[in-house]
Amino acid sequence: METWHCAFLLIIISLLVSISSSFRVNDDFNDLQGPYCERIGCCQNRKDTCSQPVMGTLCYCDDFCNRTEVHDCCPDYWSYCWGLEITTPLPPSTTRHPPAETKSCLFKNTVYGIQQVIKDNCRTCKCVNNGFQIPPEMLCDTHVCLIENEIVDGVNAQGHGWIATNYSKFWGETLERGLQYRLGTLQPQKDVMRMNPVKRYYDPESLPLSFDSNTRWPRYIVGIQDQQWCGSSWAISTAAVASDRYGIISKGLEEVQLSAQNLLSCLPRGGGCNGGRLDRAWTFVKKYGIVDEQCFPYTGNNFTTCSVRRSGPLRAAGCTPPKYSERTERYKVGPVYRLGNETDIMYEILKSGPVQATIKVYHDFFSYRGGIYRRTDLSSPHLQGYHSVRIVGWGQEMTSRGLQKYWKVANSWGTDWGEDGYFRILRGTNESEIESFVLAVWSEVDRRILIKS
Repeated sequence: METWHCAFLLIIISLLVSISSSFRVNDDFNDLQGPYCERIGCCQNRKDTCSQPVMGTLCYCDDFCNRTEVHDCCPDYWSYCWGLEITTPLPPSTTRHPPAETKSCLFKNTVYGIQQVIKDNCRTCKCVNNGFQIPPEMLCDTHVCLIENEIVDGVNAQGHGWIATNYSKFWGETLERGLQYRLGTLQPQKDVMRMNPVKRYYDPESLPLSFDSNTRWPRYIVGIQDQQWCGSSWAISTAAVASDRYGIISKGLEEVQLSAQNLLSCLPRGGGCNGGRLDRAWTFVKKYGIVDEQCFPYTGNNFTTCSVRRSGPLRAAGCTPPKYSERTERYKVGPVYRLGNETDIMYEILKSGPVQATIKVYHDFFSYRGGIYRRTDLSSPHLQGYHSVRIVGWGQEMTSRGLQKYWKVANSWGTDWGEDGYFRILRGTNESEIESFVLAVWSEVDRRILIKS
């Protein structure tokens, strides 16, 4: 009896082996139901443990299962691992069928289709399929953006003493464009930098701890302007400082806002929105004079032609003389002079009004929202530009870093930037070179006005 059972078992086993061999040579069990690779996963190259029992033998879910001499892939190998819909058994072949191409990229938690182009801040990105076995990826250009979340978050998280924010009008713009068209002052030439500062005689101890031109002369200080996307800080700051000083020196009889566009459009070889030099701007105002803002409004572009004659009285330039003044000529200034140190700058502002300063602008400055600014190590030392601003006052404040002295400075990026268009910056340390090249000038107020005042 035992011998008969043994013989019967041998016959059954041989039949099963024969059947399984037939399947392994001729197909991959595509007509069988049930999860196989879906249960154990898909493996690359040859991996004998990547298998499941089927029909008395093993089927595999590794790349090695698809061979010419033997074909023993699991029933769902083609559909699950390769993304192919198989309705008939696949015959042995020397040609491997490619996997189905993935149709999308996952980028910042959003799915994009192959070849889809998007904007990520200032960068252009494209979903690119790099070929089989390599998942598609989103490739972006290498532009540095004017506003970078890493800088904003870094400033606010690390306690630098000031606050950063994301400005919508700067978002999506490159740093390169910001440096070119939101600044606009060319670095002073060496001979200009050698200009000797004027000597002032005063007692530094007599200077107040804080001062604000807006409080001392509220009517005469020109408001915050927006240069827009025009590298015109050289012209705006020049016209604004001259305007302030006309109002202050004349005690309000020559209260005026002078035209920055007059400089942008009429200064020979001035550079316009591509940037200009402060010494040439002041020389033009001294020699020819400029008109008021109402006569020649600011447009902020290089396409505005010089609509006024270079010299001559206001009426000859097509401008209406001031209603309550005897002025008939354009607004001129005396020689420009340089201020040499912190207390000289303070004394000049106290006695005569705001002064013009050149500041080196780093990447993080564009994100300034409030506080006492100092450059952080989040900015690249190789990406910066020069900008002209007005220092209107100074003060000091107790902070987490101790007592901090600061300058109060008028910028030209609109009132929605910084502290209502102003910013405060560390004083007495030449932060961002703001104390390196500071200029002042006397307005050429009509003598008759001075006599009356």
